[in-house]
Amino acid sequence: MQRSFLVLGLMVLAGLIVGVPSFAAAKEGTRCTDRLAPGTYGRVVVPEGAVCISNEGPVTIRGGLYVEAGGTFIFGDEESPDVNATINGGVHAKNAGSVQVHFSTINGGVDVQGGAGPDGGPFDFGGGFRPTWNTFEDNTINGRVTIEGYNGFWQGFFRNTVNGTVNFNHNTVVDPDGNEMQTNTIHGSLNCIGNTPAPQQGDSGGSPNTATGGKTGQCEGV
Repeated sequence: MQRSFLVLGLMVLAGLIVGVPSFAAAKEGTRCTDRLAPGTYGRVVVPEGAVCISNEGPVTIRGGLYVEAGGTFIFGDEESPDVNATINGGVHAKNAGSVQVHFSTINGGVDVQGGAGPDGGPFDFGGGFRPTWNTFEDNTINGRVTIEGYNGFWQGFFRNTVNGTVNFNHNTVVDPDGNEMQTNTIHGSLNCIGNTPAPQQGDSGGSPNTATGGKTGQCEGV
């Protein structure tokens, strides 16, 4: 499922970022409502319902990334390992539509709470199909990862190195092939409860996660 989303997403993305970057320097930092160009930023905020996309690097964020309700943030893709970001201050999202980060270093952990539902994302795949999805892939994450209560269409967590505990709880996605979690190296524990479907390999072709602090709940077998 992640491969098909990637191909379709890139086609739509190409049509979204042809314009000039749209930023508004505000008291809370940089408000990104279009394209995040390569460069160094303090705090970056994706406002409610906005879309912020970056497919170039390097990007450095020094004051944390914050995605507000219904917002979409996409950095890179799984086929562009040379597009990198360093995010200090962590990644934070509350009731966001989609949060997607690839090939980045995140210092300060990840805290994703809730979601905007499985429909109504900015990408139109035809026939009114506008899914939302989260994915963190090929990152180094220094700090705790908490992903709880996400209710999008699909969600993935692949090939990350996490220096901290991972809590993946009460996430419900529409796609039965969702909540894919594979090939992660976790220096801490991996804890999973109340997810529908349960964390799985799906069609990712990945390998089981390793967790030095052990695996609990639904993640004991993945």
